[in-house]
Amino acid sequence: MKRLLFLLTLLLFSVSSQAEDIIKEGQEYPIEKIREQNREIIKMVVEEISKKLPQTVDKYTTLKEIKDDNLTLIYSFEINTDAKNDATVIKEDKPRMEKAVSKGICQSSKRFLDAGISLKYIYISASSQKNLFSFTMNQTKCKELDL
Repeated sequence: MKRLLFLLTLLLFSVSSQAEDIIKEGQEYPIEKIREQNREIIKMVVEEISKKLPQTVDKYTTLKEIKDDNLTLIYSFEINTDAKNDATVIKEDKPRMEKAVSKGICQSSKRFLDAGISLKYIYISASSQKNLFSFTMNQTKCKELDL
């Protein structure tokens, strides 16, 4: 995982440097070229992380799948809710988890967000296999959190 993050940081830095060189020369770096490079970065992330799935996050949560949708990385987590029913998890746990995870995403994934890549988190009940909740983070939402 550290190797992947290092490679992605290097790739993002390289793309940023190329864009800065073009801008210094008075040219405009084509937005579609940036998006295409970002799509390639996302594909690399999905391929690398998928090799290690499922992956235990904590005693309640397992990362089951990662996929991409254009410029969005989509993470699917399975939650072992123990004795809580789905409605209780949605009511009690969603707000707390969304706040904590959003803050973590904004801090740890800043380079992705700055590159125009969004991150979507989907949480599924391990017992019922129902979609409990999901949320998407992007650069604008992080700015709204004022971190």
